[in-house]
Amino acid sequence: MTDEPSRPLRADARRNREKILVAATRVFAEQGLDAHLEHIARQAGVGTGTLYRNFPTREDLIEAAYRNELARLCDAAPDLLATMPPREALRAWMGNFIDYATAKFGMADALRAVVASGADPYARSHEMIQAALTTLMDAARAARAIRSDISATDVFAGLTGVALTSSAAEQRGQAERLLDLVMDGLTSNRP
Repeated sequence: MTDEPSRPLRADARRNREKILVAATRVFAEQGLDAHLEHIARQAGVGTGTLYRNFPTREDLIEAAYRNELARLCDAAPDLLATMPPREALRAWMGNFIDYATAKFGMADALRAVVASGADPYARSHEMIQAALTTLMDAARAARAIRSDISATDVFAGLTGVALTSSAAEQRGQAERLLDLVMDGLTSNRP
């Protein structure tokens, strides 16, 4: 499966690749495995030749779209810490996690097809998410903005539960309230 191109891409080719990945995530989440690649190309504003040049197979595209969403989630941690206080950065990242999980759930059938083809799009997912969450929690702990006795593993389990119960777009309000409860638990005065 192709994850990243083997040679550096021109700026316009990078933009096209990114547009394809964003469109693919959205379309696979909406339409599942039955999504037409030509529709994804149209949504991205590129020709089908551009899509197939970047992603020769449906499985390549699905895996790359998932990995792109994962990278966006994890790469957001240092950017959030650079632009807001650690507690706010952690809470903002939690909202991003719900977006990521919603896209992942929407792409579930498509991702199962990738796994069935022998690939493992989830190979480093847990490790990458834990690292990003740990970075945010360490910064919040250093700022004395959250409790020190709760692990990133525990918070990740809580976020996963929130995502499972609130993954539909119409349940976003519930997810936000549940994330606020998680934050309240992280900032309470208990040891």
